[in-house]
Amino acid sequence: DTAGQERFHTLSTSYFRGAQGFVLVYDITNLESFQSITSWMKDIHEKAGDEVDVVLLGNKCDKESERVVPKQKGEKLAWEHGIPFFETSARDNVNIEDAFSILTKEILEKKSCVLYDLDVVALNESKKRTCCAF
Repeated sequence: DTAGQERFHTLSTSYFRGAQGFVLVYDITNLESFQSITSWMKDIHEKAGDEVDVVLLGNKCDKESERVVPKQKGEKLAWEHGIPFFETSARDNVNIEDAFSILTKEILEKKSCVLYDLDVVALNESKKRTCCAF
């Protein structure tokens, strides 16, 4: 978590390799934080690949009176990238669990599909052997 600070940008991209999921968060009361999401998405695709799971969060939905980024803009951006979108409030615990549950579910589903493609041996199965069978 670099909180989107530009001074950590080169450091943060080194963490992209091997990552399975990303949570991109912008502040609905800060247009600049929303505008930087496109750059972060580009970095994710370049450095982590297209197969990683990403969820977009518009945080601070508890500050509706200070909103500068309409919900529709967040929904549109998420739709353009084909990723889930939630408006959240970390302070009031709104949609936090749902967002992380969706991301976790997508990651686990992708991992289980990979396992089905492998020739996996179940170690907990007992096989009865006869004297002539292997």
